[in-house]
Amino acid sequence: MKRKLVVLTGAGISAESGLKTFRDADGLWEGYNVMEVATPEAWARDPVLVQRFYNERRKQVNAAQPNAAHKAIANLEQYFDVEIVTQNIDDLHERAGSTKVTHLHGLITYAQSSKRANLIYLLQTDEIKMGELCELGSQLRPHVVWFGEAVPMIEKAAKRCAQADIFVLIGTSLAVYPAAGLIDYVPHEVPKYIIDPKIPPVSGLNNIIKIAKSATEGVEELTTLLKESLL
Repeated sequence: MKRKLVVLTGAGISAESGLKTFRDADGLWEGYNVMEVATPEAWARDPVLVQRFYNERRKQVNAAQPNAAHKAIANLEQYFDVEIVTQNIDDLHERAGSTKVTHLHGLITYAQSSKRANLIYLLQTDEIKMGELCELGSQLRPHVVWFGEAVPMIEKAAKRCAQADIFVLIGTSLAVYPAAGLIDYVPHEVPKYIIDPKIPPVSGLNNIIKIAKSATEGVEELTTLLKESLL
């Protein structure tokens, strides 16, 4: 029986595929203050701006390709029962071949009803147009969890973390809650690998192995370490 490997990924892993993050730029994302484009209030105030912003992000995601880190994590399914929990709204893990991915903050390649969040639709194009409606007659919006909205997948993610035999954290600053609290659900005795050029503060936890490298370099080292643990 394969050991359960739970991998929590953040913006750092997708950055190496060319997708920009906002965490290192004073809250700016592609030149926008995130509060102007990533909150329910922003949508209520200027839905055209928010829709345009996410249409551009979707074009970038669809044009991006999985990098070596995404692919190496997918390859680990040969040796482990790999469960990915990602804060990212792109589908690069899936396109790399990973089969068990939980998206905490939604998936930009889908649209959702602005009236009922669980009504979601796979998009066939880069854009959601104003005037495109769900079956209830409300405007379609990006399938993304905005700041200030509930995170419906957080309980499922916490359960996955609690079941981990090995835990890996990649490319996240542990600054956004509730996702940042998931590491606290990992059992005390479980080895916890952290991959990031800037290792985030993780006081109070034990069995931590720090790999202060980029996602692609760090996952390569992680793969070597994990395969050695199987010998």
